[in-house]
Amino acid sequence: MKLAMGLRVANSLSLTPQLQQAIRLLQLSSLELEQEIQIQLDSNPLLEKIEEQNSVESLNNLQEQERESKDLTNELNADHLPDELPVDTEWDDVYTHQPTSLGAAEFEEREDNRQGHQSLQAHLIEQVNLLHFSLVDKLIAHCIIDSLDAKGFLDCEIQEITQSVQHLLESMDYEEEVEDDEVLVVLKHIQRLDPVGVGARNLAECLMVQVQTLPENIPCRKDALVLLQNYELLISNELPKLIKQTGLNTEQLKLAISLLKTLKAHPGQEFEDKESDYQIPDVVVLKKNEHWLVQLNPDVMPKLRVNSFYANMIKRADQSDDNQYLRNQMLEAKNFIKSIDERHKTLLKVATCIVEHQRAFFEQGPEAMRPLVLRDIAEEVELHESTVSRVTTNKYMLTPRGLFELKYFFSSHVGTSTGGEASSTAIRAKIKKMIAEENTRKPLSDNAIAVMLNAEGIDVARRTVAKYRESLHIPSSSERKVLI
Repeated sequence: MKLAMGLRVANSLSLTPQLQQAIRLLQLSSLELEQEIQIQLDSNPLLEKIEEQNSVESLNNLQEQERESKDLTNELNADHLPDELPVDTEWDDVYTHQPTSLGAAEFEEREDNRQGHQSLQAHLIEQVNLLHFSLVDKLIAHCIIDSLDAKGFLDCEIQEITQSVQHLLESMDYEEEVEDDEVLVVLKHIQRLDPVGVGARNLAECLMVQVQTLPENIPCRKDALVLLQNYELLISNELPKLIKQTGLNTEQLKLAISLLKTLKAHPGQEFEDKESDYQIPDVVVLKKNEHWLVQLNPDVMPKLRVNSFYANMIKRADQSDDNQYLRNQMLEAKNFIKSIDERHKTLLKVATCIVEHQRAFFEQGPEAMRPLVLRDIAEEVELHESTVSRVTTNKYMLTPRGLFELKYFFSSHVGTSTGGEASSTAIRAKIKKMIAEENTRKPLSDNAIAVMLNAEGIDVARRTVAKYRESLHIPSSSERKVLI
């Protein structure tokens, strides 16, 4: 084997840092993009954000500040000081007159009545502290309250609470023995606190406690208690067996079920800290003069530029470290601004193409959704499928029909009897509409829905209908059946 050295020319693909940055920015959501921009603003002195201010007003304000500064300097350099020097504020700007009978205060001070969120555990502990419990009973109550889940149900066994209380007593050098019956007694007290039914071990016990606390003069109160004693048949919707087992007629059963529907199935749910998760749209679609307009949301479009002050400090022939640092930072700032601009252009191009394909959806609704895949958009906008996938991930479009993720407009297709294609999203919408209009006494089976869709020219099998129905979280026909 002979070793030798030589030159060879070959082509290869490589991702430059600028291209890597552009790809990474392309898949960021609006919130992630805002965070990335803030990181760049904090780390790069040559990158700055354009504030929303009129340039003429900004120039006038700057000239006025310079003029006031010169006047103040001249007065301070004078031979004698005036009685009053110019200041930024006046006495009346800080201290306002007290309101009299002839006038009211310009600003009325109001007490902040906003209340912080109180958890279910804190709400129950406040009530327990008002009860005449012994030290051991309070300890048991605290252990029970700590074992409640978000719905207000007891999330452990009675024996576990007994063991926990016993362990705490031993750590405090108490020699008292705790039994399961004592825990059950305290649990009964907690279940009748506000909200009633909290601490129940299942839904039937929760409803049972709430019915027992109702006034006895309610007509169907006793029937509801009898119904809850056979809750297994009620949950399985076996009404004929339930009528035979309880001895209630159809009218009594109907009134008892109506009473149970007025109760709280999850007592602790109202204490959940419900923070709304708002999605900021990246694209806004509007209809104007019978045409659909697509535009980027100006609220999420950052306006960036290179800082002119630092840019003017760069000297062309200077090779010092400071000058080289400014050059590198200016190059990074320009590349970042260019990547942001390319991201917005690509997003607008893809969103416009989606709206053109799904125009029937905006006009008629989900039932008119057309089948669409990433490849169709990629070929039309001359981009790779992976680029279209990145652009449509975690991006949202605000339309007259609501807020949708861009991925929502892509769906698989099902063949039709005429040789065409139907979108799976449109088929789901049709199934949902059919079930909403069905007779609850005779709900449509999956096979019946498949036959109805075939009559409309959509070739789907029964198992496909079942898959689409389950994706919509719609129960089966036997579970949807209502006899009373």
